[in-house]
Amino acid sequence: MPAEWESHSRCWIAWPVREDLWGERIDAAREAYAEAARAISQFEPVTVIADPEHVADVSLLCGDGIGCLPMDHDDSWLRDTGPTFVADGAGNVAGVNWVFNGWGERYTPYDRDAAMASALLERLDIPAYESTLVLEGGAIHTDGDGTLLTTESVIFDPNRNGGRQRDEVEAELRELLGIETVIWLGEGLQDDDTGGHVDNLACFARPGVVLALTSKDPDDGNYAVLQDNLDRLRAATDARGRKLEVIQIEQPAARKGDDGQRLALSYINFYLANGAVIVPSFEDPKDDPAAQAIGKAFPNRKLLQMPALDIIHGGGGLHCITQQQPSGVVETG
Repeated sequence: MPAEWESHSRCWIAWPVREDLWGERIDAAREAYAEAARAISQFEPVTVIADPEHVADVSLLCGDGIGCLPMDHDDSWLRDTGPTFVADGAGNVAGVNWVFNGWGERYTPYDRDAAMASALLERLDIPAYESTLVLEGGAIHTDGDGTLLTTESVIFDPNRNGGRQRDEVEAELRELLGIETVIWLGEGLQDDDTGGHVDNLACFARPGVVLALTSKDPDDGNYAVLQDNLDRLRAATDARGRKLEVIQIEQPAARKGDDGQRLALSYINFYLANGAVIVPSFEDPKDDPAAQAIGKAFPNRKLLQMPALDIIHGGGGLHCITQQQPSGVVETG
């Protein structure tokens, strides 16, 4: 599994369709997805997956230069429902097809999303590696140098992989992703619809360096979880025996969604495009300091900020709606 800062051949996005999720916000969500697609397309090709009846809308809102692939789907979080792409270092690309069950049966129906990764890989004529793990792409993050970040709350969710043992899970992750060491974080953000995806918590900026979401307020509902994850990162060593340098990114102020639950606001949920880092903003005083810190961690990339509240109201962020396909010659046999 290449690091996300490696070269991409394309970014994939899926169009918002679940009206019972978005409600009256669905038009704003579609505008936000289109804005993300346009921003990313400045740096790499973008293709939007859309139900056939929405192809014209995608073309109208996204504009020229952004592709559209008609394909039925249930939801619009392609990081989780699409394949996790892997590469062999010699230009060959394949995809991992995880078992998808609606984030531990949290959202139904999900049968079309469960079939999406396989269907996309078949459409692209890219080989698929089938996993037995119930997992989503937003639950894993790699440094491309043998180390993987993930969370116990997702992997060992009883509605995902109940009864699976840690050594068994690590063995499958090593086999499918080419990693050597798993660094286990604990739980995720308060009211996170995914049950604790790592892409809201921590990510590598380069091997040996991690960006981690933190809180300075002991009374905040995320404080204990974020402090625990910070302690775990500081105590960890990566696949090459390095202690991690941890760069803290303070979370924005708490904000509630339409259902009264806390929104999973995180600056870690950004997207690395070819030559750029696109960081979410939340109309919060911490937006600019977070963006500057993240931009400093990627000094050779153009820094862009993008309003993300209209996406967050659906339960995810910029990283959640995207899936990068690494550059390389597609393996066909």
